[in-house]
Amino acid sequence: MNFQVTVLKILVSYPDGFAVMADLKRDMAILATSGREWTDRTKRLAARVPNLDIFSQRLVERENGGWKITAKGRTVLEFMEAHPGSVKPMETVWTERVDAPLPRLPQPTERARWRRARLERRREARERARANAC
Repeated sequence: MNFQVTVLKILVSYPDGFAVMADLKRDMAILATSGREWTDRTKRLAARVPNLDIFSQRLVERENGGWKITAKGRTVLEFMEAHPGSVKPMETVWTERVDAPLPRLPQPTERARWRRARLERRREARERARANAC
């Protein structure tokens, strides 16, 4: 299953294209277990737009505890779902409807520290569990 295509499809189904994280996770779990057809479909759609990155390309924005699909995201999703012979190449869609892509933002160092600390706590918990098991 292609995560990014699935996120676009889920968000476009919500009013105003906005969904809170709990709803996104629930819908992702449903689709992930729905069978092979969904996986095949998302792979086909993703193949239409190589190098898809929903955040760096500003197709999805994070806001108020959830994610929202942008107008650019809707355009890209429409392109992916269009009949192959009926649309222009993706480069044309990008240049006609959106501005130049913005550079990637660096990951906050604070977030990296939290991740390292979380991994260390997990490692320590595993070691304690092994020691207590003996």
